[in-house]
Amino acid sequence: MANKIKLDVYSQAGEKVSTVEVSSYVFGQKENVQVMHDAVVVYQANMRQDTAKTKKRDEVSGGGKKPWRQKGTGRARAGSSRSPIWVGGGTVFGPTGVQNHTIKQNRKEHNLALRCAYSAKVKDLIVVDEFKFSEKKTKNVVKMLKDLKADGKVLIVLSEENDNLVYSASNIATACVTPVNNVSVYDLMYFNKVVMDKATLKVVENSLEEAK
Repeated sequence: MANKIKLDVYSQAGEKVSTVEVSSYVFGQKENVQVMHDAVVVYQANMRQDTAKTKKRDEVSGGGKKPWRQKGTGRARAGSSRSPIWVGGGTVFGPTGVQNHTIKQNRKEHNLALRCAYSAKVKDLIVVDEFKFSEKKTKNVVKMLKDLKADGKVLIVLSEENDNLVYSASNIATACVTPVNNVSVYDLMYFNKVVMDKATLKVVENSLEEAK
């Protein structure tokens, strides 16, 4: 496997302006489906809000009075209409609202999963020379994505603040802007295209190479 991989670099107008060499350690990694799957499972588990809650018998309103006398009615004994066996009663083993589904993946595996994801996405990776947006206008980002042939769901990755780009893309339902240190394996697999500038590409390469 070669040490370097060549990627084309485009202007915002979609014209090829140069090429850039990137490490095959980051963008030419052999696919490891298991470690990528684990990373996605960890991401989705940690995104759960865990706010689901049901009421126990002491939290359900009513049921203070004994429904009928203990003996003589021919019916089973009952002390409260809010017993778990009654319709409208409390729940015995329901969620409490404080459950925690957080799981972890060790750093070495996570970095491998990211490298595999970037490598799998390299054919759908669009590298831009630099992002130049002098004003906050959605149509400017729409035009850029059209010129770059970035169709479908698009992830725009930034390594530096760019308010004009962030605000301009916020009205585009199929586009998402995220900082480079917040990119997950799930994101790379979910979006059809990934767009970043040369500076961001270098940050990705350096951060994952340093994590060897």
